[in-house]
Amino acid sequence: MTIRLYDTSARQIRDFVPLTPGCVSIYLCGATVQAAPHIGHIRSGLNFDIMRRWFEYRGYDVTFVRNVTDIDDKIIRKSAEQGRPWWAIGYENEVAFNTAYDTLGCLRPTYEPRATGHVPEMIEMMRGLIERGHAYAADGNVYFDVRSYPDYLQLSGQDLDKLKQPSGEGETGKRDPRDFAMWKAAKEGEPSWETPWGRGRPGWHLECSAMAHKYLGERFDIHGGGVDLVFPHHDNEIAQAKAYGDEFARYWAHNAWVTMSGEKMSKSLGNSVLVSEMVKRWRPIVLRYYLGTPHYRSMIEYSEEALREAESAFARIEGFVQRVVELAGGPVEPADEVPLAFAEAMDDDLGVPQALAIVHTTVRQGNSALTADDKEAAVARLAEVRAMLGVLGLDPLDEQWSGATSERGEDLHGVVDSLVRLVLDQRQAARARKDYATADAIRDQLQQSGLAIEDTPSGPRWSLS
Repeated sequence: MTIRLYDTSARQIRDFVPLTPGCVSIYLCGATVQAAPHIGHIRSGLNFDIMRRWFEYRGYDVTFVRNVTDIDDKIIRKSAEQGRPWWAIGYENEVAFNTAYDTLGCLRPTYEPRATGHVPEMIEMMRGLIERGHAYAADGNVYFDVRSYPDYLQLSGQDLDKLKQPSGEGETGKRDPRDFAMWKAAKEGEPSWETPWGRGRPGWHLECSAMAHKYLGERFDIHGGGVDLVFPHHDNEIAQAKAYGDEFARYWAHNAWVTMSGEKMSKSLGNSVLVSEMVKRWRPIVLRYYLGTPHYRSMIEYSEEALREAESAFARIEGFVQRVVELAGGPVEPADEVPLAFAEAMDDDLGVPQALAIVHTTVRQGNSALTADDKEAAVARLAEVRAMLGVLGLDPLDEQWSGATSERGEDLHGVVDSLVRLVLDQRQAARARKDYATADAIRDQLQQSGLAIEDTPSGPRWSLS
């Protein structure tokens, strides 16, 4: 058994060999908390949640670090626009992100450090880089000297001579316009911290290098994030960390975007779809299915139609699960192991689409067993389906989802069930007296009300269509 991952730095799929046998260390660039999350943000969390779950299924002990950037230019700008403290905006949106992660079934990270809690570690890293000749202070700022690190831009493959480094307001005193800010001099009215080079605040790139070093050490297995972070963020992280003396990440994994009309979903484009709004219209497990089942390196083009297709596909899985549970008279435990073909797909760069095809094939086999009244085979297929869905965080019988319905919702379901049963009894009576026109009319009326009716050997059953 060998897990293989596409390594952005190598530009190819590589066998995964952990630094420590049986252990995996992952650092994921998390939220910048200037606003509530849209589904594009949460896709990254879902993709790496599935990666983590697969490593754990394969027996690894996973240390998963996902940071929070709670201070940057965007947050400060929002603070000025809204007349509210920067920390209040950051905390409010950090809670919104965690709520979204929880709602969509993401496991909590091992550590979730905030940037503002690690200024001492950043100061220590800057001091070391200045001493080694890789950084310099100017006008209260601290810059990284990109020409001092020969392998700069190796991750993105850009040409340094053609580089245009993103710069912020107040970044004065640079020796080279391509040098990037690790620390920004204080401005009136903005948050700042004391350093040997004057008061100021962290630069975005320095935050992650310092936090990865603290929580995962000089070297770790996997660094993840969205593909939009390759440059400048991850190129700059690598330069800081390696120039400081760390080996840093051995594998780089990047997930693709969620797009709308071909454009990356982002707040600046004004086309974001907030998770808090989406879960009012779509069940969270369906949203997880939609965002988590395409390959993590493939773009997702957002559309209502695609979500409806995801809802229908997942409903077929749920319908099978429900029917077998009813036949078995209670829960069926997941199998100890997933089918071999599913495991092979997941081992091959987290091939979730291919793995999901195995899920649907198994569901079809289970439905055939139900039609043949083969209880043993149906139960066996459900056990396999539950094992596979558990790896993907999509098992409808898992407590995350089965316990998510409110007590009021459970009560309402019971009321609806009783009413529908009365109507179905009338339909059965019509069929018994061979009044098929009335029976069909009742069925059609129920379907127009949004209910799907299925005739089974044990009697008719209903579900939301």
